[in-house]
Amino acid sequence: MSALYKFSQVGKVFSAPGETLEILKDISLVVEEGEALAIVGASGSGKSTLLHLMGALDTPSTGAVFFDGQDMAHMTPDQKAAFRNRTLGFVFQFHHLLPEFSAVENVAMPAIIGGERQSVIMTKAREMLERVGLSARMESKISTLSGGERQRVAIARAVLMRPRVLLADEPTGNLDEGTGAQVGTLMNELNRELGMTLVVVTHNRELAAGMGRTLELKAGTLYEKNVA
Repeated sequence: MSALYKFSQVGKVFSAPGETLEILKDISLVVEEGEALAIVGASGSGKSTLLHLMGALDTPSTGAVFFDGQDMAHMTPDQKAAFRNRTLGFVFQFHHLLPEFSAVENVAMPAIIGGERQSVIMTKAREMLERVGLSARMESKISTLSGGERQRVAIARAVLMRPRVLLADEPTGNLDEGTGAQVGTLMNELNRELGMTLVVVTHNRELAAGMGRTLELKAGTLYEKNVA
């Protein structure tokens, strides 16, 4: 494996009226291409901020974040948009699906918006829904799906274009234990099958234990974490 992400002494500060909040402190991190990494920590520890830096949704206050050798701070807005559309897949605690559309329409929509040919993408969307175990629910409206089914649709949407990286922010946070375990297993299978890098921030100890490596974010600093 080779280094895909590199954090070099990254700090992140948020300013609020009358105070300054230091969320990340001198973070140095290498994420290898193809690995499955979990980042755990208490609420407010900066896990989502770290993920946003990886996703080009935010920039560090100090230090630099490199992706495949490129300083992400030097990306133009158009380059960042293309990076998020083509290179990354995102899965969140709240699935952000459109309830008035079917499962297959939700999976296909970002790619169609990105300019892909609709007939080709709809075929790929159906294939991906079959892969995540939803072949019988493709035409179902999102409002009729269970929480676990909705998260599977969100994962199918995130990996439809075979991204190099899947970023997941508390992907099992709204699911029961059994359904959460199924979602975790699915993400690990896709990590291996597609060769994509998987980075998950989570409170879920079992989900973290299923990843190849776990780090804990505590007081703005990363530590190696044994979750066995």
